[in-house]
Amino acid sequence: MTKAIQRGKYGRYLGNILTLTDFIAVNIVFLLSTVLTPDFVSDRSRTVWLLVSVAYIPAAYLTKRIHNVRAITMEDVLLYSFRTIAVHALFFILLLYFLQFDNIPWRCFVVFYGLCIIIMPAWWSVCRLIIKHIRKSGRNYSRAVIIGTATTGRRLYREIENEAGFGYKVMGFFSGHCPVDFPWPELYLGDLDNLERYVEEMKIDDIFYTMSGENEEAIQTTLKASTDNVANLYYVPQMSRYFNKTLQLDSIGSIPVLAVRNTPLSSLRNRMFKRAFDLTFSSFFLALSPIIFIPIAIAIKVTSPGPVFFRQKRTGYKGSEFTCLKFRTMRVNTESDTLQASRNDPRKTRLGDFLRRTSLDELPQFINVFTGDMSVVGPRPHMLKHTEDYRKLIDKYMMRHEIKPGITGWAQINGLRGQTRELWQMEKRVEYDVWYIENWSVFLDIKIISRTVLNAFFNDKNAF
Repeated sequence: MTKAIQRGKYGRYLGNILTLTDFIAVNIVFLLSTVLTPDFVSDRSRTVWLLVSVAYIPAAYLTKRIHNVRAITMEDVLLYSFRTIAVHALFFILLLYFLQFDNIPWRCFVVFYGLCIIIMPAWWSVCRLIIKHIRKSGRNYSRAVIIGTATTGRRLYREIENEAGFGYKVMGFFSGHCPVDFPWPELYLGDLDNLERYVEEMKIDDIFYTMSGENEEAIQTTLKASTDNVANLYYVPQMSRYFNKTLQLDSIGSIPVLAVRNTPLSSLRNRMFKRAFDLTFSSFFLALSPIIFIPIAIAIKVTSPGPVFFRQKRTGYKGSEFTCLKFRTMRVNTESDTLQASRNDPRKTRLGDFLRRTSLDELPQFINVFTGDMSVVGPRPHMLKHTEDYRKLIDKYMMRHEIKPGITGWAQINGLRGQTRELWQMEKRVEYDVWYIENWSVFLDIKIISRTVLNAFFNDKNAF
């Protein structure tokens, strides 16, 4: 995401206008909360209303930031909403404390901020849709040119053309020459000698430089055209499409360096948050687990000889081994560490078949989550033999071990579970696991958990 949305005649005011509408929305929420909780209304209710407005001033910084971003996801909307509401709550409660407004019941705050959590993200989503519609209709855009006609420039142009919501109108390309295979010859505007005059005459807002960083003459010409005409300049590195988009900028001395495999869980903060979620979730489940574990354990002991739990060495975080726990679903056999379960596997017990179809056999893995060997959500842990075999056959197979394995995962809720008879099935599973690692978020985990619960109730056809 690039920065400010200053396009069109009134584009530079758009962020301020939207922030003002947010301010109005917060006041409307306050009025609505006074209807639902009359305790808010008192002899000093006008003063409280004023404090609600004043407390929004520091929160407005965050709302302006989100409105000054070209393209945001729903997760961005929710994250900024929670941050804004938290900042408002902090300042509002502090103002009430210093002015000794101590007679407002807590239910008033619960109703007010509960409504904020519902209404503000919805309002922001509507704002983004309105802006996107305006830009798709050909208004509120910024004029841009691309420097370079090679692969990077072409990919950038396709991305911009595929999403009008970004708010760019690419006027054309500048480069030393126009290649024979250039897909849009009508957009070729000439060599860089014509750049500065064109930027000045056409009032270009943004310049995207996609050529080699070693071409000093081209860079100096582009910089001059940018600075002399107050146009935003963006350097687009010539990156292979095989590199993911979550690169992290670093440096070695004065040389900028991009970390290629910078995934969300590379961040210590995100890892701590995910671990806190795992501990909370597993602790809550294990506290209630006797209600489920005891009947299943008794049923296993009654229906077949052998232990209640099946323990198996599997590949975990960074390729380390750990003992994975499951309810035993098969008769005791010597092939459990080498042979995958199949749909009509004769080793399964009748109870075991039911436990597998409902995924109840996986519940003891919450113990693994609590002890830190696993996570609630992540790539499923494989047998050691499978790890040894597939790492030689499948590209990026070991990348799935960059995070802790999970009880459920993105691949599983998309139907990629159970026996893998063909190599392509495992390749597809690895592809989904890698996508999850590169796109992890709290909301994605919640989505996966929700879908897993639904699949358990409706009997996933691939669970056996």
